[in-house]
Amino acid sequence: MKKFEKVDGVPAPRAPYSSYTQVGNLIFVAGQVAMEPQTQETPKSFAEQLHLILKNLKTILESAGSSLENILKTTVFLKDLSNYAEYNEIYRQYFKNGFPARSTVIADLVHEDFLIEIEAIAWTTEIQSS
Repeated sequence: MKKFEKVDGVPAPRAPYSSYTQVGNLIFVAGQVAMEPQTQETPKSFAEQLHLILKNLKTILESAGSSLENILKTTVFLKDLSNYAEYNEIYRQYFKNGFPARSTVIADLVHEDFLIEIEAIAWTTEIQSS
């Protein structure tokens, strides 16, 4: 098992957890919230937050030799159900070759500015040595 606390190009975790953990060819990505890597600021709009999260998720997966196409499952935490239609519209744009399994939960998020959080399980052909 290999744990990656920091991935270049995405915000470093602020709490005691790794950005992702890899076991064999499975990658478990920690919940991603919308924070600009350089400024640590959170965009105000739901659309900007979701696009940023998916961009950061893509960066993390590519650092592990994977991609958005290799996501097996996502768990999505929405702060407000009123964003559900927009969430589906934007999410659909990132998965053109079929959708991963997905759970969506309405939840309070850690910071009041966060409108969405996404965690993922993906696969890769690049097995990391421990």
